[in-house]
Amino acid sequence: MNGGFDMVLLTALGVGGATAVGALLGFVFKNVTHKFSDIVLSFAAGVMLAASVFGLVEPSFAYGKETYGEAIGLFVTVIGIFAGALCLNLTDKLVPHLHRLAGSEIESHENKNLSKILLFVLAIAIHNLPEGIAAGVGFGSENTAQALVIAGGIALQNIPEGMVIIGPMLASGVSKKRTLLIALLTGLVEVIGTLIGYFAVSVATVILPFALAFAGGTMLYIISDEMIPETHAHGGERGATYALLVGFALMFVMDIVLG
Repeated sequence: MNGGFDMVLLTALGVGGATAVGALLGFVFKNVTHKFSDIVLSFAAGVMLAASVFGLVEPSFAYGKETYGEAIGLFVTVIGIFAGALCLNLTDKLVPHLHRLAGSEIESHENKNLSKILLFVLAIAIHNLPEGIAAGVGFGSENTAQALVIAGGIALQNIPEGMVIIGPMLASGVSKKRTLLIALLTGLVEVIGTLIGYFAVSVATVILPFALAFAGGTMLYIISDEMIPETHAHGGERGATYALLVGFALMFVMDIVLG
């Protein structure tokens, strides 16, 4: 398996640790404006969009074509994309959570007795686990540089995510120490997801085309369902749109240069 376990482990720690870095920045910059937060998050969305297309979906078809033939390979990729998206969609419906991490609108599901803290943890974990899996699955391809780019894009998205969860947690009465601990735990979920993704494709390389597409589908779902709506909810849609394009273009250039 290319990349080596040591590199995968370091990458997993980096991806998970990015949430903690964001949390620390959240303590320092408590009054980050929505406009700034939306621009940063949109840039991260553009990075993730490019990473999912160039680093996961395209390689999925390439490996599927080589493994199963063109027609079946294309079918596996399309099915994988929708399977990843539907998996997150189903999880969103079944697991009680807070749908909007940074906004004041709270979407609570059936169990009203769960504490706000648990709801925050569940909300972040729902999305951190598949993001981690996406980072790990990327190492199943022969392009280690591309896998690192994917992981970097996910880590970049985790920084503003870590920043925006601090304010609501502190406002709800959680101590700074416990808030930081929760941020570290959510980052740990991503580390676990990265290792799961890596070992899954290591044990059964035949599932690599589907796994890559599945990971790409989860990322596309998060971008469309979570990130873009959040960045367009506070009046800064134009800046957010261009920030997304900058992030996408940057990753496109990197893909060409590294490819």
